[in-house]
Amino acid sequence: MTQTVLYARVSTADQTAAHQRTQAEAAGFKIDHVVSDEGVSGVTTRLADREQGRRLFDMLRRGDVLVVRWVDRLGRDYADVCETIRELMRRGVIVRTVINNLTFDGATADPMQQAVRDALIGFMAATAQAQAEATKEAQRAGIEYAKGREDAYRGRKPSFTREQFEAVRRMLDLGYGISEIARKIELSRQTVYRIEANPAEAEAALARWS
Repeated sequence: MTQTVLYARVSTADQTAAHQRTQAEAAGFKIDHVVSDEGVSGVTTRLADREQGRRLFDMLRRGDVLVVRWVDRLGRDYADVCETIRELMRRGVIVRTVINNLTFDGATADPMQQAVRDALIGFMAATAQAQAEATKEAQRAGIEYAKGREDAYRGRKPSFTREQFEAVRRMLDLGYGISEIARKIELSRQTVYRIEANPAEAEAALARWS
């Protein structure tokens, strides 16, 4: 019997496996099991080197479906994400994403569909790495910005979590409209506009309240 497994990487206090499961189920996925890595940085640790990542490889069988919020959950950089997805496909596992509802299936036989699939894997992995690097840069800038202000630890608590901040930046990079981002990420349009207009200040606000 095949199974649908959600892999949730929980790297900050703002994220929970339960929240990621709720989002997956709201997108139409019927989850049988959740495998969660707590407090693991996806930027520095390969999936195969994570404790629950190894468990994931052990439990998945041909025909199973692996659900992730986004492809960046599957590796630390472009090469790692690409290799992980291809290894899963070689094992007969179907990889699906909550964001954009993408499907990566190694059973695809048509050469044109294979070319499109492989190109999409590369593009999405590159986008994930670029977003991770942009996020790290924004974090550094935000922290420095906060340190340089006398009122660094004043002001209203941000109305968004780090996970939501990163998701908004990612969707903006992919060309989504403000209204659609607000609806998918469950934020107000005004909040999305503020993040778009001044990501360094948004990052500084998160830094002040971290």
